[in-house]
Amino acid sequence: MKPACLLLLLVLLPGVTHAASVLRLSAIPDEGPNEQQRRYAPLVRYLSATLKQKVQFVPMADYSSVAEALGRGKLDLAWLGGFSYVQASQLGAIRPIAQREEDPQHTSVFIAHADNGVAHLKDLKGKTFAFGAQTSAAGHLMPRHFLQRDGLRPDTDFRRLRYSGSHEVTALWVASGKVDAGVLGSAGWQRLLDSDKIDLNDVRVIATTPAYSEYNWSVRPGLAWRVRQKLSQALLALDRRHPEQREVLDALQTQRLIAAQPEQFQALEQAARSAGMLDKKP
Repeated sequence: MKPACLLLLLVLLPGVTHAASVLRLSAIPDEGPNEQQRRYAPLVRYLSATLKQKVQFVPMADYSSVAEALGRGKLDLAWLGGFSYVQASQLGAIRPIAQREEDPQHTSVFIAHADNGVAHLKDLKGKTFAFGAQTSAAGHLMPRHFLQRDGLRPDTDFRRLRYSGSHEVTALWVASGKVDAGVLGSAGWQRLLDSDKIDLNDVRVIATTPAYSEYNWSVRPGLAWRVRQKLSQALLALDRRHPEQREVLDALQTQRLIAAQPEQFQALEQAARSAGMLDKKP
């Protein structure tokens, strides 16, 4: 048989192209690549069996790499933080399909040193203040959004504005008096309390933000509707009553997954634009 004919036959054979296709999965790297591979292995096995397709976990170097790879269609499915989702959505029409049941209910807490007279948000004017990492939804973007909504302008109303880089460092700066006040995600705040790293004689909560959405599983631009539906159904069907599915949910640190919608992240996109983290819309 001539090579050209053999090639045509291979293309036309049922299942050949399907067997060669690989669904590429990744996640924002909040741990090392080996740990990530182990953590997401149950999900890879579950999706492979459910979709009857090879699934590969692809570790990425940093948050921005995951966002860019998904937005440019180099990944099929990715676990994104709030700002990573917004970044990816600027590159292509990605679609959020699932999130943990607690993810629409994230909040941030504003804290102040116990002895500096700051008891309310209005008392922050003229004080030193710390956000966390600039790209953090919980430690910067959403708290900034709510401050501006309430009439406080972080870039001009604080005597000095600093970025600590992490939730824990923000809390320790406030506790030590390095800054008068700061803000961090409520989950990070609770972890500090549980670990006894913060003494409530030094720091007090002065306000808590309204709830906002953080984190989601999103699919790449142009992913076939049929594949997107199968992926969505597979994620939303995870049930703790089945041992192999319970293993997946435990690895994802949740009881169950629920549907996610693009409009849940509009306030976060607005906050990122306001903070100069995205190009202004024309």
